[in-house]
Amino acid sequence: MGTCSACREPLVLQVNDGDEDEEPQVVPDDLEAPCGCHFHWQCLFDQASELVISLRCPSCGAELATSTSGPSAANPLLASSAGVAILTTYTNEGGIQEHYDILPEITEEAYLDANPEARPARAYHVMCSEGDVGGIVELLRDAERADGDEPRLSTLQLVRYQDPLGGSKSGLHLAVERRQTDVVWLLLWIASTLPAGVFPDPVRQAVETMGIQRPSIPSSDDIRALRDNRGRTAEAVAAQTGGRMAAMMDTGVLYPGPYE
Repeated sequence: MGTCSACREPLVLQVNDGDEDEEPQVVPDDLEAPCGCHFHWQCLFDQASELVISLRCPSCGAELATSTSGPSAANPLLASSAGVAILTTYTNEGGIQEHYDILPEITEEAYLDANPEARPARAYHVMCSEGDVGGIVELLRDAERADGDEPRLSTLQLVRYQDPLGGSKSGLHLAVERRQTDVVWLLLWIASTLPAGVFPDPVRQAVETMGIQRPSIPSSDDIRALRDNRGRTAEAVAAQTGGRMAAMMDTGVLYPGPYE
């Protein structure tokens, strides 16, 4: 059995401690880099910040990147990874994944290392995509209760967060793209200047049941005005998405301006 080039331990992951009379259960955890060096998944990702800049193996120093076609990156953190891939072979309990590009995940981990306050925002975006209204509400309540000296996003900053690794989309963009109507209404309630009377009765009843107070925000902070890196508002995304999102757009509730 091979060993990790970083920690020199066998390329397995222990999944439980086992009973006293049984051996601990282990599964493969072997990430083979293009240069032939092998790592545990976490051992390589622990070096994400350096790897995403150098694009070299932290063990042997070999170049890991393969050129691909792609746009240039404006973000300095992403500049070295634009138009390239790191194609690996990853063996775990699910089998063997060949030509697995780890660069997007390495880039994300490096970004979160440099911006730890963005971790809850990334979780929030996943919830918006999946339609997890309860999870979003709980996350926002946690943000309101947060204290301590660590850098954190305020509730409004969290709701308005635009992901630099995801085309600068906001949670509203993602909810519209994935046709998550309940999430769209929730975000409009929390972070838009849309008159309360415009919201459907079931939506108002739902937010009241969840105890969600509607904050007063200036028009400059209205989530509907946010644009992704293609210049699209959530209204424009709704027009492209079609279906019930286009129907919602036709009512004017996604228009980034005064409701008429």
